[in-house]
Amino acid sequence: MIMPKAVVKFGGSNLNGKEDIGNIIRVIKKYDAPLVVVISAFYGVTDYLIDSLDKARHDELVAPKTVAYLLNLKKEALRLHIEDELVINRILSEIEVLLNELGRYLQGIALTGDASPALEDHILAFGEQISAVFLAGILNYEGIETRVAFPETIGLITDGEFGTASVDFVRSTAKVREALADDLVYVVPGFYGLSPEGKTTVFGRGGSDYAAAAIARCIGALSLDIWKDVNGFVSADAKTVDNPVQIKQLTYNEAAELAYFGAKILHPRTVEPLSAPHIPIRIFNIYSDSDVEKPRSVVSAEKTITRGIVKSVTCSEDFGILKLKGSGVGAKPGILAKVTTALHHAGINISSVLTSQISINILLAKKDLSTAYALVSAIELSVVGRVQIIEDVAVVATVGNGIAENYGVAARIFTALAKNGINVLMSCSGASPIVSYFLVGINDSIRAVKAIHEEFFETISPLG
Repeated sequence: MIMPKAVVKFGGSNLNGKEDIGNIIRVIKKYDAPLVVVISAFYGVTDYLIDSLDKARHDELVAPKTVAYLLNLKKEALRLHIEDELVINRILSEIEVLLNELGRYLQGIALTGDASPALEDHILAFGEQISAVFLAGILNYEGIETRVAFPETIGLITDGEFGTASVDFVRSTAKVREALADDLVYVVPGFYGLSPEGKTTVFGRGGSDYAAAAIARCIGALSLDIWKDVNGFVSADAKTVDNPVQIKQLTYNEAAELAYFGAKILHPRTVEPLSAPHIPIRIFNIYSDSDVEKPRSVVSAEKTITRGIVKSVTCSEDFGILKLKGSGVGAKPGILAKVTTALHHAGINISSVLTSQISINILLAKKDLSTAYALVSAIELSVVGRVQIIEDVAVVATVGNGIAENYGVAARIFTALAKNGINVLMSCSGASPIVSYFLVGINDSIRAVKAIHEEFFETISPLG
């Protein structure tokens, strides 16, 4: 009988400095059990690869420069943790195999001046692959039996969507479970899987969280343990408020909503694979936590309602509004269908839609606003007099079980904002029973979070 393992994920924030690998080794030793470790690229490496991809289209020197930079980065880090030059050279030779392949692809882009979505995904996955070989080499040197398990060898199959893939659990589960069955530590590069045709498909920025969650589901893990450089979920960002309150317990939906609306603890899709099998997500701080049985926050099916109902307030400046104005635009059949169909075909996700008789307001990622504006402006929409982009807004969200069922919560929120002279541009409640969100001017976003946090948390003991 195969004993269930924990899946442990370390992100780029845990790999920011060359000395940070020591913290990861310390944590893995604390578990003292077989694990599946999912690793991100070193901090900044994915951005570096994106930049190299872009520059390689018109500069043939990018390929050797990229290979040399990444090799030197790993060489310096290895020498901080390994004294045996033979071991260092053996690990570096494995990394060089990957880097030479990366260099050939970049050189090919320089020759053709272009890269397909499939090639872009393949190149971006090298950051995680190199991290996995690097970490496995050090763990073996430390006496921890470790094996690298690439997604392509364990059978982590996706839907084939480049840039934003999802795991196909019907195809993946049995293969992944069998491939990760031995009693040792596996190191899996996060961020990507393999299409049914065998092509690399990435899960999107921050997608290593999702990759770890998918693997946890496939193997029936005891838990998904995510090690961060912060104290898990709190009542508001510590950079915004003075005394954030620790949130020890959240439901899957609460965590998903907080991540969606700007909390940086989890990738928004992390809970998707884990909610149905009820696999808990445990959040730790790698710089201050030493007990692997005492997480800062736990995300699970267990529902708790706090005294003030609101568990956390968060904000995001990554959204904007595409506004369609015209007399009767909200009542004319087919207008919204035409617009959403055009956006769908362009791969643009719609976050929310708020309508009235004279306007349709579509909440989109700011990066998509210009493209969406051009697409919608080109559509024949008889009653639409004007299409407008609104960028100088922020979304503020309050999250907590019971928000929709308890009277007075919304009143407290809007009273707190009014007392601080903050105007609400748009609001939405009821789309989810655990979240109420609204738009304010971008210059009011921090004050809005502070005002709501003060209203709901000022009498609660601060985070210890």
